[in-house]
Amino acid sequence: MYKETSKVRAYGFGELAQLYFPNITKKSASAQMRRWITGNTAIIAKLQMLGYKAGNRLLTPVHVKIIVDEFGEP
Repeated sequence: MYKETSKVRAYGFGELAQLYFPNITKKSASAQMRRWITGNTAIIAKLQMLGYKAGNRLLTPVHVKIIVDEFGEP
């Protein structure tokens, strides 16, 4: 689980999604997190400025920090 005091690192999209949604499949967790991201115009704009594109399988540490700052710790 992500800890604020931990070093932010790169995560696979599905890996981070499963931290937010641990009780559903990786595929469903990824779909739900993608809905969260695409439904939030502020966060999608920030992520896109930093190279995020729909379908990315890897989230950089900067992407992860933006997501955690917006949605809270998983």
